[in-house]
Amino acid sequence: MLFEFLLPAWSPLTSGRLGVRNEAHRKEVRILLQSKFNAKGHIELVWDTLECRSPHHRQIGMNSMFSMTGFARAETRTTDFQLIWEIKTVNHRYLETTFKLPESLRGVEPTLRERARSQLGRGKLDAVLKLEGGQSAGPITVNRLLLQNLIESAKDIGQLTPEATPITQGQLLAWPGVLVASDRSLDDITQATLMLFDQAMEGLVQSRAQEGEKLGQLVLANLDAMATLLQALAPVVDTLPQLQQKRLQERLTGLETKVDDERLAQEVALLAQKADVREELDRLSIHMEQARALIEADGPHGRRLDFLTQELNREANTLGAKAICSEISSASVELKILVEQIREQVQNIQ
Repeated sequence: MLFEFLLPAWSPLTSGRLGVRNEAHRKEVRILLQSKFNAKGHIELVWDTLECRSPHHRQIGMNSMFSMTGFARAETRTTDFQLIWEIKTVNHRYLETTFKLPESLRGVEPTLRERARSQLGRGKLDAVLKLEGGQSAGPITVNRLLLQNLIESAKDIGQLTPEATPITQGQLLAWPGVLVASDRSLDDITQATLMLFDQAMEGLVQSRAQEGEKLGQLVLANLDAMATLLQALAPVVDTLPQLQQKRLQERLTGLETKVDDERLAQEVALLAQKADVREELDRLSIHMEQARALIEADGPHGRRLDFLTQELNREANTLGAKAICSEISSASVELKILVEQIREQVQNIQ
């Protein structure tokens, strides 16, 4: 019986053999453990080291940002068979997994689904397994009960539709489940399928992590551009009361109407209060800081960033509605463009 598992390279079992004697050399060892009977009839455990690698190769940090888009391919070949896994993921609101497997391996689908769910949070996963038998494949038996049922069904169909083409021997043999591999051969293929799937999932997670890092950089770049716009608006906001008073005074002059200075000051104060955008700018700054902190925090990030994007868009719209000068109007438009760009990237983040 074969078992495969991971051990720290600095554990007592592995450190002497690998020459790793302190925790500064943090590695992982993939161990293959085999149980067999020795000459005396006692069970003997034989183990061997398959590879030594960094734990980062197996699992990305929790604070990494992942894209929902990725692709991975893994294959293995023995003297009896060849296996090829092709896995891809795209955007999806939840996690949805679809497997396309040979009929003989349908029983392993629940295990594959659980392994996928343990590593992915969101996205639509499509996994295709290709199995090709070699020249020295294991023994094959015929499912006689199924074959007899197919033959009888073909006879019934022939009586109902005499003009139909009779079923051929090749078509009967190609029917799923008619030819069955031996249990031993199927066990070997099943074990290899699971091990290869884990390898493909590692590649998929790495792919999603690499793209997620790039998406995070794009989001941060847009946040930096938004911060630059807000800084440019600070001196403009300070001049809004004087601008309101000047415009109101010009209108009154055009109407040739005299207004009490105190009443004029009250109107200016009221208009300035309605046009004050400091609150919107403050909330924009707060949401931007929250987005930055979220990107650096533990995942998942997608849904939270999507919520913050909605809040940023709301504040940018309010800023545009309150604008009384071209500088604020232009800044509002630019902010909404940047927020939309962030939203497009966030839709692809897990």
